Amino acid sequence: MYDDKLKPHTDPEMRKFEEALMRSVTQAMSGEHARVTTPEQIVARRKGRPVGTVKADSKVQTAIRFDQDVLAALKATGAGWQTRVNDTMRDWLRSRSAV
Repeated sequence: MYDDKLKPHTDPEMRKFEEALMRSVTQAMSGEHARVTTPEQIVARRKGRPVGTVKADSKVQTAIRFDQDVLAALKATGAGWQTRVNDTMRDWLRSRSAV
C-alpha cells in the first residue's frame, strides 16, 4: 500500500487516513470511481455544451421593450413569466394565421 520511500504513520488514526487516501488515489488513477483529467486534456476540451445537449429548435435571445407598468405586471405573475409571454405570443400568432 505504501511507497517504499514512505513510512506508515505511528498514530493509528493518521495511518488509517493515509491508507484511505492511498486507496482513493489508486481508484482515481485507474478510473474506478473518478475520471482523472490532465491539464492537456482540459486545454483540448471543446468549449460550449456537449454535443447533443442542445435542442435543435432552441430559443433565440432578443431584446424587446415594454412599458414599465406592463413589465412590472408580467414579472409580478412570478417565475416563468417569460415562458408565459412566449406561449401567449405563439397563441396570438396562431389566431392571426387562422383568419
